[in-house]
Amino acid sequence: MKIPPARYRSPLGRMQATPMDVEATKRQGWREQHILVISDEDERLDFLERQLIRSIGERLYGQGHVHGHSKGGGHG
Repeated sequence: MKIPPARYRSPLGRMQATPMDVEATKRQGWREQHILVISDEDERLDFLERQLIRSIGERLYGQGHVHGHSKGGGHG
């Protein structure tokens, strides 16, 4: 009878992050705290909605980055 060798379980295994459901986290944030997290590239939005998201983001936080180049404004 062969007995397989005991496998050592690393205590670091408990430290590994479990994957999170990003959409569920966004949904919970909206429902509980009225915080909206959305990309202006979200395919669920139409053209006008994307433009509105961009306008709000730029007004509140300055212009973002396009392809790794700063368009000015904002931090960093």
